[in-house]
Amino acid sequence: MGGLRVQGVPGLPAGPCVIVANHRSHADTAALIAALPAGRRPAVAAAADYWFRGALRPGICRVLCAAFPVRRTGGGSADLAAAARLLAAGHDVIVFPEGTRSRDGRTGRFHRGAACLAASAGVPLVPAGIGGTGTLLPPDGAARGPRRGVVVVRIGAPVNVAEMAERLVSAGGDAVADATDEARARVVALMGALDQGH
Repeated sequence: MGGLRVQGVPGLPAGPCVIVANHRSHADTAALIAALPAGRRPAVAAAADYWFRGALRPGICRVLCAAFPVRRTGGGSADLAAAARLLAAGHDVIVFPEGTRSRDGRTGRFHRGAACLAASAGVPLVPAGIGGTGTLLPPDGAARGPRRGVVVVRIGAPVNVAEMAERLVSAGGDAVADATDEARARVVALMGALDQGH
């Protein structure tokens, strides 16, 4: 449909991690999975109220992207916490912490679940910026089908939640909140670089 460009993959941690990305399109999941080396075996947190209703959609999601349901109306933190078993089994876990697709292209507030999962599992939180999917398959244009466009995925430097927690113990800070804010800031910076064509 126009091609996929990937940057930053060599900077991925050697072991499993929680990958957080901006969310502009249903094409984001496919782009991010395609950008990752096959050996990373990612599993994707998917909205339970959308992807896991009906007879066919849940099975398709599980087969195509190893998706697991996360509730958006209460209980989502527990759903994400259960994904620690996937990390322990060597899978990366992909989370779109905005919880929904952006309608205006801006990166919304990140929920804390991904950082909580990374902290509890002792794995890095890896930011990723995805550009071009909003043009390829915009949220309001799914009925019209995909359009042509180049998609770019940029992987950023990991956020070490455990290290952040150690630094904040004496200061009484909230490592999960700080890691969530830092991951969002890094995603926004990656998106800025993509938007400027860098």
